[in-house]
Amino acid sequence: MLVFVRITLLCLLLFAAACRSEPPAPESPQAAHPNLAKHTAEFKKEVIEVTDGVYVAIGYGLANSILIEGDDGVIIVDTMESARAAEAVKAEFAKITDKPVRAIIYTHNHADHVFGTKVFTNAADVDIYSHATTLERLNRVLHTLRPTIFTRSMRQFGTYLSDASRVNCGVGPKLEFDRDTQPSLLLPTHTFDGKRMEITVAGVDIVLVHAPGESPDEIFVWLPAKRVLLPADNYYKSFPNLYAIRGTSYRDVMDWVRSLDAMRDLRPEFLIPAHTRPVVGAELIGALLTDYRDAIQFVHDQTIRNMNLGLTPDEIVERVRLPRHLAVKPHLQEYYGRVDWSVRAIYVGYLGWFGGNATDLGNMSPSEHGERLAALAGGVDALQARASDAFDTGDHQWALVLADALLALDSKDEIGRTVRIGALRGLAENMVSANGRNYYLTQALEAEGAIAIEARDPADTSADLLRMFPVGNVLRSLPVYLDPEKSRDTDTVIQLIFTDTDETYTLHVRRGVAELRNRTADDPDITVRCDSFVWKQILSRQRNLAVAYATGKLAVDGSAIDLANVLLMFRSG
Repeated sequence: MLVFVRITLLCLLLFAAACRSEPPAPESPQAAHPNLAKHTAEFKKEVIEVTDGVYVAIGYGLANSILIEGDDGVIIVDTMESARAAEAVKAEFAKITDKPVRAIIYTHNHADHVFGTKVFTNAADVDIYSHATTLERLNRVLHTLRPTIFTRSMRQFGTYLSDASRVNCGVGPKLEFDRDTQPSLLLPTHTFDGKRMEITVAGVDIVLVHAPGESPDEIFVWLPAKRVLLPADNYYKSFPNLYAIRGTSYRDVMDWVRSLDAMRDLRPEFLIPAHTRPVVGAELIGALLTDYRDAIQFVHDQTIRNMNLGLTPDEIVERVRLPRHLAVKPHLQEYYGRVDWSVRAIYVGYLGWFGGNATDLGNMSPSEHGERLAALAGGVDALQARASDAFDTGDHQWALVLADALLALDSKDEIGRTVRIGALRGLAENMVSANGRNYYLTQALEAEGAIAIEARDPADTSADLLRMFPVGNVLRSLPVYLDPEKSRDTDTVIQLIFTDTDETYTLHVRRGVAELRNRTADDPDITVRCDSFVWKQILSRQRNLAVAYATGKLAVDGSAIDLANVLLMFRSG
């Protein structure tokens, strides 16, 4: 077995010789599950006129963009994930009509729905509608969680894979977004925090309904005169992503069910999802939405039922399966979300991380776990042999566990590395979920050294984007980047007075914690006065603090050196 692994290692090292850090990766096509490969037909690139004056662009990026034509203008619902994707859609929409854009609607905050807006319009008088919580959700992704969300998203969507290996992304052909992409975003100008908002744009009556599901800020769009429903991401042709492996807070799945019920009650005749193809016919749409909500509720209810029986998450995952009448439906295949991932998310959403087994209250480091496994196997050489055996027999999950143990003992263990790469690729071949497949293959490339995904620093933000976001949003993301070691002996109060917005914030860095308050300080150590945009530029390292101070762009009462030293304690890396 070790001879086989060494031969495999040699092949993999030769394969990875052309190392690079930017997509696409130099790789050979990877075999895919045949069902996932067939699913690619769902994303045939085209613009479809679903009904009179309503068009959807499919296959130009991860999400769809929808054009609604009115009397003297058009409404765009969702604007793609980048300028690159949006430009292709805009060109197709221009073939349909030259009427100006009168309004844009964001169904929710996800990047693939909002990051191409400036391509469709830069006009200051274009109204942009969203739910009231969309801005805060955008801020969380762009500032608070950007490094980890970016890296994990690149894996989930297979951005660094070749087109041949990626196959598709479950709900779209590919994500047209990478490390060099800056969001082409405009912020909402009109929001609502109630259940619904009714507007008329270019003679078209539109109802916006808050419908939390895949995102808490989700809205669906209803065109009553045309009987057209735009369900956003609350319905697409796949088992829903009740949990995203790129990382997400708990998606309240019963909110999702209630949102689907609100859609069913409308009895739409045309259904235009934000991913996958449109559906026509009230009876068919009603059946699809009913199946969808029943599948979600079934997984929810059976997870709770088994929780109440005292089972752990691992045990519940083994028990909960969709009933056959739902499991066989084409629109509930696990191309995007998975039942087992959903079970775990629901468990954590209700009870948190602890599964009820006291064993899990303790902690064993990866290296100690590796040492114990090696001892049980009869030494590191024996553990390598067991990992090789598992890989050779196609027991890829166990091979991956043993490979991780070897690498925890020695990060340069070549047998562990080779087995891990092979196991990741083996698991990917049989994975129906595009998300899981892309994640496995991307981590295999990372392990080979073929790619290196560099996390997006929150400071890596365009000046235009910085200007748009309120300074309070940016500041609220700052505390999570405080280095506890550098700040462990610091106790400094900084008062920030923004002359253009008439706002005052107090930042108290206190031994590893940064407390931010929207108020004046009683006795600050340092007071800063400046334009809010200047301060945002300093935080994003687009403007040098010393130069801003020397040129009068920023006034400091107290020690400017101490201010600089405190700011150096905040870093994403």
